[in-house]
Amino acid sequence: MTYFNFHTIVPLSIVPMMSGVAVKIARIALAETGDASWAVVDPQPGTATLLDGPPADWAPALLSGSTAAGRVLSLDTVRLLAPLEPTSRVFGVGANYLSHLEKLGHARPSGLVAYLKPFSAIVGPGETIRYPKVCTQLDFEIELVAVVGRPMSAHRDPTANLLGYTVGNDISDRSSMHSPIGGFDLFGMKAQDATTPVGPWIVTPDELGGPGQPELAISLRVDGEERQRDVTSQMIFSVAEILTYLDDRVSLRPGDLVFTGTTHGVGLEDGRLLEPGSVVESEVQDVGVLRNVVGPRSQ
Repeated sequence: MTYFNFHTIVPLSIVPMMSGVAVKIARIALAETGDASWAVVDPQPGTATLLDGPPADWAPALLSGSTAAGRVLSLDTVRLLAPLEPTSRVFGVGANYLSHLEKLGHARPSGLVAYLKPFSAIVGPGETIRYPKVCTQLDFEIELVAVVGRPMSAHRDPTANLLGYTVGNDISDRSSMHSPIGGFDLFGMKAQDATTPVGPWIVTPDELGGPGQPELAISLRVDGEERQRDVTSQMIFSVAEILTYLDDRVSLRPGDLVFTGTTHGVGLEDGRLLEPGSVVESEVQDVGVLRNVVGPRSQ
């Protein structure tokens, strides 16, 4: 679990959040009650400005340039949670970096492959990655994760409707990869409980170059050794194409998360998979580092 330790500050204030100002948005557990809330966090002075309600209540206004006011708390003992509501949907796409496909002997895909994850699959920053009972090959996958801020109909550029980006590790159970009737078993690979870290917060697009295809370095380390590194500009299908594909089939809502695919270097390529006790650090440039430890094999 991720905690902050800073000095106490004045408990009440109003902080404007105008369009064009980059902010970090986190879902937190309040130290005094344990209740979950959304907040704008600033690690430098150590503040968390509370937001009222779920993303559907404040994200569209924030993107439109409205101000948001809330109580300002100290980050002292505040715990970061995975940045999504239990009612949000988590989408993913696969086969989106050519170097990854070439390493596995696959050709460039002609279209997107997408899937859904249940909320129960998600763990937050600092939380333990569950090693599933049915799994014998647990793999890692660094991914840039897009977070929806308003309906895709609000702006013709789908990326202009994003609240921002966060970091994801789309861990896969490779031993459940193949379906008994042929093809991939995406449910077995991607949906198992407590296997998908996300966080530590959402960074607004203003800080990452604005709308359009992000060009950010992504990397992943296992026990301090770098295993994956690439740049998000190398995606086969852009973030805008992914959002359009999904929204044409399932209307995206504020707070939904979209995993955008991983690159080469996964354990499936060389057999160096995750083990109980493995420390995994997933990093996206200018967004943050997501650190988790693999738990013992489930009995």
